[in-house]
Amino acid sequence: MSVQQREKKLWLVATFPTTTAAITMERLCGQLGLPGRLIPVPRSISASCGMAWRAPEDARGSLEAMVKEHSLPVEGWYYVML
Repeated sequence: MSVQQREKKLWLVATFPTTTAAITMERLCGQLGLPGRLIPVPRSISASCGMAWRAPEDARGSLEAMVKEHSLPVEGWYYVML
């Protein structure tokens, strides 16, 4: 039996300084209908918090605007193959 690997895709990943900020991102995106979900921080990214937000690569503008409007602390924005 062969094991099929998922094809990797380019994603936008946001990292946060605290778990609280990551959970706030999840709550706000859910309320506002913005795309994405919480994931463990990928190994290729170093961050203070173990959680990150993964979203389609083209969602950066709307997510950055929401983060700014709600004064949500984001450590960094990355494009990662996952």
